[in-house]
Amino acid sequence: MFRNPTTDLIVVLVIVLLILGPKRLPGLGKSLGTGMREFKDSITGESKDDDEEHPAIAASTASSEPAPSAPAQQPASVEKDPAEVASKRAQ
Repeated sequence: MFRNPTTDLIVVLVIVLLILGPKRLPGLGKSLGTGMREFKDSITGESKDDDEEHPAIAASTASSEPAPSAPAQQPASVEKDPAEVASKRAQ
């Protein structure tokens, strides 16, 4: 097009901005970046989502943190104190 590659880039960006508009431009940049990252990862064979490939490792790291303990509740039909049971039967 022109003699300067920087000028070519600016002209292309202005045309893209005019066609797509300012509201869709960030979404286009995000999807373009995601696509480039996935392409690079597929070429190099590296992936940041190793959890999918090794679920046993992911499960062991997730379970290493202690789970919050809930207080044990007894069913309503079970009496707590045998003395209460005896006094209720005596009445």
